[in-house]
Amino acid sequence: MLDVRDLHVRFGEAHILQGVSIALGGAPLAIVGRNGMGKTTLCQAIMGMIRPSEGEVTLDGRPLTGLPPYRIARQGLAIVPQGRRTFASLSVHEHLKLVSQGRGARWTIERVYETFPRLAERRRNGGTELSGGEQQMLAIARALLMNPKVVIMDEPSEGLAPVIVDQLIAVLRALPKDGMGLLLVEQNLRVATEVAPEIAIMVTGRIATSLPAATLAEDIEIQRRYLGVAAGGHH
Repeated sequence: MLDVRDLHVRFGEAHILQGVSIALGGAPLAIVGRNGMGKTTLCQAIMGMIRPSEGEVTLDGRPLTGLPPYRIARQGLAIVPQGRRTFASLSVHEHLKLVSQGRGARWTIERVYETFPRLAERRRNGGTELSGGEQQMLAIARALLMNPKVVIMDEPSEGLAPVIVDQLIAVLRALPKDGMGLLLVEQNLRVATEVAPEIAIMVTGRIATSLPAATLAEDIEIQRRYLGVAAGGHH
């Protein structure tokens, strides 16, 4: 569905992305890495929020490179950005109505409220009146309501309570049944390995290695080498 080839991003003298290539098919793909490795920059470059200096991004064979974000969204790509980006002037329900595609779509407002009951309870509250976890649920729901071909999620479990994280994992694992591709960027190793069968590890602006999720979940030495974590958490 999504093909990223030899993507470079520079900010002045800083070479942030250094030839990143990934290919996303029907199964979810997760990207993990320490902070500052370029994961969020990659999400923004794919979505057109940052213009790459080199490389190509295509969706179903259609070139996206150089298009503004709104045109990329119309091609079928959605993003859950890090930082949520909810609107203070809109209620929860107004956020959802803004992107809802009606009853014929797989994801509807009714399905969102069934999946995230807390949003139904807070439907009249403004976007910035929500807790951090509630805002994250709203950002995720907003992207799903666009019913995209591919959704990019940048740290979707951030700020969520453990019970909601378990619920999120179930939602993300079911996305292929909705015909939706998923590019998942996560710090939570459990979320990444339980959702995606394949994991790409990013180190200083490059994809250092790709490996099966089961291998990464079980190999503490790989976790320490690339991520600085082990079964007990961060070092």
